[in-house]
Parts: sequence; structure tokens; C-alpha cells
Amino acid sequence: MPYKLLVLDLDGTLTNSRKEITPHTLETLIQAQEQGIKIILASGRPTYGVAPIADKLRLADYGGYILSYNGSEIMNWTNKEILYENRLKPELLPYLYACAKSYQFPIVTYHNEFVITEYPDDEYVQKEAILNVMRLQKVDNFLDAIRFPIVKCMIVGEPSRLVLLEQEMQERLKGQMGVYRSEPYFLELVPDGIDKAKSLAVLLEKLSISREEVIACGDGFNDASMIRFAGLGVAMANAQPLVREQADYITLSNDCDGVAHVVEKFIFQRPF
Repeated sequence: MPYKLLVLDLDGTLTNSRKEITPHTLETLIQAQEQGIKIILASGRPTYGVAPIADKLRLADYGGYILSYNGSEIMNWTNKEILYENRLKPELLPYLYACAKSYQFPIVTYHNEFVITEYPDDEYVQKEAILNVMRLQKVDNFLDAIRFPIVKCMIVGEPSRLVLLEQEMQERLKGQMGVYRSEPYFLELVPDGIDKAKSLAVLLEKLSISREEVIACGDGFNDASMIRFAGLGVAMANAQPLVREQADYITLSNDCDGVAHVVEKFIFQRPF
């Protein structure tokens, strides 16, 4: 069965270690879209942080989509219509804030082009802003500043201590919201039941495309569900070992044009 959709994680998958798309990968993905392949950018990043890459790939010209906040929002990048959105329950925010305070970690959320935080000088907060090409907005009190619906918060900090908080929050919030680390120093806090595979299933139904017609590529723990879900699940060579175990195929690393290799092998069907 020919593939119709290519789902790509960003960091560690589509982008290399310098957070860039190489010219070869860019050219290959443009060619794939010219042949009718639709691209979905599936990331834990906020939509604003995915937008520059979507524009570089010309998704608006070829009918592509952004699946952001780890699946909490799906947007048609051609007309900017939000097809799906799942927001955090406001009543849980005080507990999230208290957890961050008790461990002396910053907590952040997002609004338009801003990363909202009490600690704009924190090294991990700055990593998040730089990664997403977003501006930092300092607030005096995080809870008082949230006067708008949000789809994700994140607690950031030193990895060995953050893993302890992750375990504590997973136990406390089981069945209420998702808690996981996308990077050793980033603890993602998202609505319950949200992951890339479930949101991808929503989009496929709207597009009348079967999972067997989908290739999904990723490297992190938050990519494992969509790798299992897709007709062809691909892990990068640099992926976490547990993620590689879920994959049908292991491609080259993100520093060796692993995504381009997948397109050339399974979509263009070029011999190697």
C-alpha cells in the first residue's frame, strides 16, 4: 500500500544537533510533497515554536498540518484552522504550581509568542525559549498571570531531581493528566489521555486515511505511541533504546539525514 502521510517529530528527528534541517533533508521533503505526500509535524513544542519549521517546509503550500503540544492541538497549516484542541483543567494549576515551588523548579506555560515564567533567567527556561524561538515574559505570580486557556505547562530543572518530581506527580495525577519528560530537564504536563498517536488518529479520521498509509518517525519517549500506531513506525538511530524497540525500522541518526533516508527508501523506493 502506498504511503500518503509522513509524521515527523522535530527535535532529535527532523532537526540535527544544531536544531537545523539540513539542505538535503529539506530538498527531499519538498520533493515528497510535490509527489502528493502530506507532512505532519508532531511535536511537544507549542504551535508558535513549530511554525518556523512548518514555513521552511512550505506546509501551507502542500496541505500539511501541525500536531503541537504533544497532541493537545492540531492545526491545518494552510488555513490556520484548529481542528482539535484539548486544554488543561484550570483546577489542577494550583497543584502543579505547588509542586514546582516545593522542588524550587520554574514552571512555564505559553501564550501567543511568549513563554510565561517567574524565572526568565533560569538556564532551562532559556533553553525552552531558544528552542521555540519565543520571547520570555516575566510575571510576578504564575497563577495570577494565567487568565487564558492553556494546553500545556512544563516544569524544568536539574534532571536527577526532576525525575523524583515526575514519579511523585505521576502517582498523584494518574487519570487526571499526563506527566512525562520530553528531555531529561523538561517535565511536560498535558491533559489526560493526550499523546501523539491518539491525536494522529483524530486527524486520520478527518482525512479518511488509514494508519497503514502512514509513516511516523521519532526518537523520544513521547514518540513511541505514534511509532507503534503508524503503518511504518521508524526510530532514529539516536533514539532511546526503548523507542527503537517499538519501531518497524531504524533509520540513520538525525545528524545523518535519517528522515531523508526514510523518504528515499520507502516513498521514492530508491535502491541503496
